[in-house]
Amino acid sequence: MKKRITQGAALLLGIPCLTGPSLAAAPAVKPNVVLVLIDDFGYECVTANGGQSYKTPVMDHLAATGVRFEQVHVQPLCTPTRVALMTGIINKRNYTHFGHLDFSQKTFGNLFHDAGYATCITGKWQLSGDYAGPAHFGFDEYALWQLNRRPGRYKNPGLEINGQQHDYTKNEYGPDIVSDYALDFIQRKKDVPFFLYYPMMLTHAPYDATPDSPDYLTAKSVGGTKEPHHFPDMTAYTDKLIGNLIAQLEELHLRDNTLVIILGDNGTGRGTPSKFQGRNVFGGKGTSTTWGTHVPGIGNWPGHFASGKVCGDMVDVTDFLPTLCGAAGVTVPDELKIDGRSFLPQLRGEPGSPRDALYTWYNPSGGAKAKFEFAHDQNYKLYADGTFYNVAQDDQEKSPLADSALDDAARAAKAKLAALLKSHAGPREERFVKQAQNFGGEQGEDADGNKVTKPGKKKDANSAVPAAAHTDALGARFDMRDLNHDGKLSLEEFTATATNKNGAKARFETLDTDKDGFISREEFLKGTKNP
Repeated sequence: MKKRITQGAALLLGIPCLTGPSLAAAPAVKPNVVLVLIDDFGYECVTANGGQSYKTPVMDHLAATGVRFEQVHVQPLCTPTRVALMTGIINKRNYTHFGHLDFSQKTFGNLFHDAGYATCITGKWQLSGDYAGPAHFGFDEYALWQLNRRPGRYKNPGLEINGQQHDYTKNEYGPDIVSDYALDFIQRKKDVPFFLYYPMMLTHAPYDATPDSPDYLTAKSVGGTKEPHHFPDMTAYTDKLIGNLIAQLEELHLRDNTLVIILGDNGTGRGTPSKFQGRNVFGGKGTSTTWGTHVPGIGNWPGHFASGKVCGDMVDVTDFLPTLCGAAGVTVPDELKIDGRSFLPQLRGEPGSPRDALYTWYNPSGGAKAKFEFAHDQNYKLYADGTFYNVAQDDQEKSPLADSALDDAARAAKAKLAALLKSHAGPREERFVKQAQNFGGEQGEDADGNKVTKPGKKKDANSAVPAAAHTDALGARFDMRDLNHDGKLSLEEFTATATNKNGAKARFETLDTDKDGFISREEFLKGTKNP
């Protein structure tokens, strides 16, 4: 594997301004596409956005020579954002439960793969499916954390790389390993069009030391997010890894034909303190406030995207799929009925057709009802229960506005947002509702992103979660066999891929404990042993 480039940020910052064809011109050959998703990384973390606590010179340079977006909004939590980002569909229409992407869905990985691109995903998965998951969703190869277990991700991590588990014990750093894999993929695929989806493991808690921290070898994990600990180091290291990637593209003379887009997957860890535009702010992961959904957005493609442009248009997480596909000339089939709207014109410096407001349905557990449901624009937010805020002046949402206090602008905004909410009214599709699973929070957090302290013996940070991983993997196997997505397996579905049909039939009869001629999800999970 190619050795990691350690001076990427310095190389990037020394690159002169590049010239190229007019912004409206189509690329002469298929462009390479790199999408970087940073874990738990809110808008306030990037210096170019007005952040004052962290060092992000690489992202700042990409913003200064590309397009910086001021209003990119995602879901408040990891999995809900990933599902919407990868499919271009709002959570109300296809979300099941935390840590899962329904096997009936098509992702941008599938679309790029079907268009002849070499495809790779490196970083964080968290979508179940076991070893079959990445390929099913269109990725030729992968180096991932949290594919079928949840060990540590940072020092001495546990990873899955192309069907094999790898456990590291010599102080290796997980983000370095997957970064190295990404650089190696680019090297190997430099002569063909490639799509690299890079959902980074950084900067999620625990806020651990990085290899650039003086105490990397001695520091111990510290739970929670309300103290910064090594978060500044982690942010700087995230920026450095992005610089390494850009430097690799430059070294291989691929930069002019490679578009790079960067965003965060949700707000910064709950309560993480930062200085932003002269004020103290706190990470809002898991909340419905601006600090839970507002993330950085940067697009850079020399000669094709605008340079030095700041765009204040509203951009939804579902908008990235059609934008990437449009830039690469990849067809998005009409039958997918995506919700995303391309912002490719804005990346080119053109007006485009921007949204005037965004809609959010959010419930990490899934189910029939939302935990939060709202519509918002740059200034106002309206919840489905009628609560209305001026979020431009009240971003903590402490002072709801009464109708009697609204001026003409506020009344018009409320009417617009109410119409948007109404346009999304109606029940969710039952096949997604019935897959709901209660979400109690990520490891070390509650469902709202707050730190929790559980009684009893402390779990080793590098240990897996066998029961959860087992259940998740079995659920993915059930979904793969449930060809008509009715939540149960017929004998035909159960035996479809079996080489020993008689043995599979006997197994079916054993799992069908209520003898109704079908295997329910519950029967499958209870009766199936470890895969």
